[in-house]
Amino acid sequence: MNVVPTEIPDVLILEPKVFGDSRGFFFESYNEQVFQDKTGLRLRFVQDNYSRSAKNVLRGMHYQIQQTQGKLVRVTVGTIFDVALDLRKSSRTFGMWVSCELSAENKRQLWVPPGFAHGFVVVSDFAEVLYKTTDYYAPQHERSILWNDPDLAIAWPLEGEPILSAKDQAGTPFCEAEVFA
Repeated sequence: MNVVPTEIPDVLILEPKVFGDSRGFFFESYNEQVFQDKTGLRLRFVQDNYSRSAKNVLRGMHYQIQQTQGKLVRVTVGTIFDVALDLRKSSRTFGMWVSCELSAENKRQLWVPPGFAHGFVVVSDFAEVLYKTTDYYAPQHERSILWNDPDLAIAWPLEGEPILSAKDQAGTPFCEAEVFA
């Protein structure tokens, strides 16, 4: 596995070693020991989530203010534009976001640490996203930041209007959001 740093040092892009031949390919999508050795992080993942979304579906920017979740995100079908937003007030990168393209083809994963909001938009006809979390889903603690907040200026690669849930349409502006110390 290769670890690619981003502009926010705590957010990492992980590239697996892929073994391919005329039959197809094989790779380890997760190996705890390799993950620990390469990232220096000792984590316990407790839940796997799987979603399928059509083109232009935008999910985010989500986080839990308590029972914070780190997320290890990958795509099994299609392509997404994935975003992590730093909500740690004490961080020098507070309010900054980073993005990367995750796809079934590139097999990359994005590590989104606790203390970050996360979201993505589907740029292929559809996409299936699988992610591990370091804590359980707690709807009473879930928050959503407005996906198109002008203060954040996230450069979503949209073709037309995004398809949003009611929750994401009613996201909180960044300047009013609950954040982490």
